Amino acid sequence: MTDKTTEMGRALSEQLNPGMEEALEARYGHLVPGMAEGVVDFAYGRQYGREGLALRDRYIATIAALTAAGGQTKPQLKVNIAGGRKAGLSREEIGEVIWQMALYGGFPAAINGLNAALEVFAQEDASA
Repeated sequence: MTDKTTEMGRALSEQLNPGMEEALEARYGHLVPGMAEGVVDFAYGRQYGREGLALRDRYIATIAALTAAGGQTKPQLKVNIAGGRKAGLSREEIGEVIWQMALYGGFPAAINGLNAALEVFAQEDASA
């Protein structure tokens, strides 16, 4: 069952992270039916698509949280750094957000986050 929020989430996820829903469905759909649509609906339709905070600011918060959570979040951090770039964050802003987390997640988490950012930026440069 698809509603207006899911459709809005689908459009936003395709803009920021093309192919994500299909990739999630292909990888996890046989284990958790509906997971991919659930991620699109909740993360993009009900969270990123909410009013009250600009999309780029939501990405600042997400990048900060994933950095502070530590190295186990590297795949999700990279996806959200790329999304943050599409939402208008500069490389320098992303670097500053990540480095700020040295205070809250520790130096190892911040350094791991910076390394994840460098990987995303290298992919951007290779695609340009």
